[in-house]
Amino acid sequence: MRGAVFIRWHGYSCFEFADDNTKVVIDPHDGKSIGVFPPSANAKICLCTHNSFDRNAFRVIGGKHKDIICERGLQEVDGFKFEGLPSYSDEKFGADRGPNTIYLFEMDGIRIAYCGCLGDLPSTGVVEKLKNVDILFVPVGEHWTLPIYKVNQFLMQVKPKIIVPTDFRIGGITLPLSPLSVYTNDVDEDDVVHVGNMVELEADDISEFTGIWVFDR
Repeated sequence: MRGAVFIRWHGYSCFEFADDNTKVVIDPHDGKSIGVFPPSANAKICLCTHNSFDRNAFRVIGGKHKDIICERGLQEVDGFKFEGLPSYSDEKFGADRGPNTIYLFEMDGIRIAYCGCLGDLPSTGVVEKLKNVDILFVPVGEHWTLPIYKVNQFLMQVKPKIIVPTDFRIGGITLPLSPLSVYTNDVDEDDVVHVGNMVELEADDISEFTGIWVFDR
């Protein structure tokens, strides 16, 4: 029997995912280094998409967790199965800022893909694996990540049911990020839903809404 999936935003690119079996935090920052509050979360597993100070602050996450940095391929940790898909954090095949890993996993029947510090369009093979994913987390802040025109190209290729923008400018943040409006100005406002800090959903909920979910801290 499937249960609910909880998704909570901890600012910038840090999200927490939990179901009855596990709790995962992706891209933890320490707060202070980027001008915002640190995450307040426990986890069994911490995933890092790109090995940089704003995404690898595992020390701030509570609990005894397994920490994974940019690992690729099919993996399983404490019963949690996920796949690390290859990508880059720049437009030069990682020559400037190194590799990035897109994490693809399922919780209670909901397929989730987390792009992290994606700096260029991934390969055709990766796009094929991501196609029609239920929820796609994609950076829109244009700092070390995709410019908006490439964000739009990527979304056209993947066609996720729900888009969650990440890495955009919020109050206090010291990184030179673009505001969320740079992305949302060109979309129908009826397609944008502000969901607050946390959502709880089941697989059946996905069929009721397709569009953009904006998390507010």
